Amino acid sequence: MTPIELRPLFTIKADVDAPPQQVGAVPHGYTRRVMCVNGGRFDGERLRGRVLPGGADVVLERPDGGLHLDVRLMLETNAGELIYMTYSGRRNGPTPDIMRKIINREPIPRGADYFRIAVQFETASKKLAWLNDKIAIGTGTREPNGPIYDIWEVA
Repeated sequence: MTPIELRPLFTIKADVDAPPQQVGAVPHGYTRRVMCVNGGRFDGERLRGRVLPGGADVVLERPDGGLHLDVRLMLETNAGELIYMTYSGRRNGPTPDIMRKIINREPIPRGADYFRIAVQFETASKKLAWLNDKIAIGTGTREPNGPIYDIWEVA
């Protein structure tokens, strides 16, 4: 097997202050909700800037409380370059207590739940063109007004 190397890319905090838009029970037995992203920040050695308003955090909640994530964000670096960031992921817990906290949107200590994402980027920036060919992964935690992820480039 070919080994995988991870390089830190950035930490991102998305602000999701508005209540979710509840679509409700959808045909595959899950509950769909959409949360509008109204800003945020990302900071790393090679990339830093802000999360632009207008992104969406679309979630399918399984009957057991586990979450399927589908997120679209626009990032703007401090130099003004635009990056389209998409990710899918999963969030669930190892115990009934953690699952109850996820379902009730209660605080959970960092690392107490399984919160992982797979990330891709698109940009027209010549300086950042390397992002177009990279896959990244992330680990997350949730604060009252939005998620925080540590994002790692798969080198």
